[in-house]
Amino acid sequence: MTEKPNILLIMTDQQKATASHLYGNSFCETPSLERLKQRGTLYEHAITPHPLCQPARCALWTGQFPHRNGCRDNQTPMPVDATHAFKIWHEQGYHCGLIGKNHCFEHPDDLRLFDTWNEISHQGIPENAMHKGAEWFRPTEAIESAYVLHKTMTPQNNRFGYAVSDAPLEDHSSGLIAGQTQRFLETYQDTPFALWVSFPDPHEPWVCPRQYTDMFPPEKIQLPEWRDGEFDNHAPERNRILHEITGVREESLDEVYALMACYYGMVRFIDDEIGQILDKLDELNLSENTIIVFCSDHGDLMGEHGMQCKGGVFYDALVRVPLIISYPEVVPADKRDDSMVNLIDIVPTLLQLQGLDIPNTMQGQPLPSATTAQPRDVTFSEYGKGGPPFTWQDLQSMQKPFGRQTLMQSLQWREAEGSRKMLRTREWKYVHDPTGDKDELYNLVADPQELYNVIDDVTNAEVVSSLRLQLSNWRVN
Repeated sequence: MTEKPNILLIMTDQQKATASHLYGNSFCETPSLERLKQRGTLYEHAITPHPLCQPARCALWTGQFPHRNGCRDNQTPMPVDATHAFKIWHEQGYHCGLIGKNHCFEHPDDLRLFDTWNEISHQGIPENAMHKGAEWFRPTEAIESAYVLHKTMTPQNNRFGYAVSDAPLEDHSSGLIAGQTQRFLETYQDTPFALWVSFPDPHEPWVCPRQYTDMFPPEKIQLPEWRDGEFDNHAPERNRILHEITGVREESLDEVYALMACYYGMVRFIDDEIGQILDKLDELNLSENTIIVFCSDHGDLMGEHGMQCKGGVFYDALVRVPLIISYPEVVPADKRDDSMVNLIDIVPTLLQLQGLDIPNTMQGQPLPSATTAQPRDVTFSEYGKGGPPFTWQDLQSMQKPFGRQTLMQSLQWREAEGSRKMLRTREWKYVHDPTGDKDELYNLVADPQELYNVIDDVTNAEVVSSLRLQLSNWRVN
């Protein structure tokens, strides 16, 4: 054990908070996350600063919202001049490591900060990826074999595809990452480390080991509530467009159930692998001196609002993420905190727990419960970089039938369009874009599924005025 507290940040990709029983799911148990929660604090209302992979990751590590750090789409990596956590930890003598998906750091100056680098993503080991510190514990050919389905599976319909795999668990990315992490812990148990364990799943392509899809037969899965007419004139144009592209209600219900079995099977697979990491920490007597964070970068619609995957909208399925932090004898154990918090609060929290100064560039604040910070009632998210709108007319000009091909062909346009911002409290969600056709307002107490946009209800005028003012004040920072 080292005197300095170690950092272990475990991130999944595209895992919505409600994919776990800890956040109300009725059929997907995550016992390892339950175990972590019993050792630490779970945040009920953790929000991503941006419901897209790279902007969310850059925001987390810089402690800045995307409009501040400039990473506002999946084509903009971490700026070389940004102050981020790994620069600080490297300067403090920590052994810095990444095991798993990157999608954040690209500049050589940043890559040099890492002593260990084992990268793998949705299609396997990236071509020409940097490799440092240790070889993969599994043969490259075995890893590549496990990824064949990711590259060759035939989609079940125009909207989505999924596959069930019989490859060894340790060759799938989740098993591979967990096994590599255990070996990292064995090697560097006597060295202060800051390790990012980054699972690429349950992001698409949805490929899941058979033993995990078998855990979720149709009779076990509870479909989200769907409302006829949800995407009529009360919904903003971009929400209607996304529904037209990614909607599942016209597809075979058997295929929808099978898709959800893959997604939730991937979640449960990750959970079991996290359990092995926790076991190794206990075995090596590292648990007491390691600050563990579990989170996801953003969520997935996965059936909610009759859609799957993601897009530039702000439903809780996409912006509300799991967040648990554990540090024995410091962070309260088995606690739920209902503050409105954000992923950009994670690094300031870690630095304070380590006794390090928080750079004044960071907009995030130390988390309540984990520190002495006071509870907070509001947080924010954003999407877009000021580009021209992608309209219904633009959609109609694309090849039909709409689906996955449309999603990818329009992706960069839709990522860049507009400059929309979201404000969320425990009771309300408000979304505004000065270039959009309609704002959104959801009463999260009366309508937790966000099925009714009540922005036009005159009885909410005072609420809208108050939320709009708070959002305007935030946007100038």
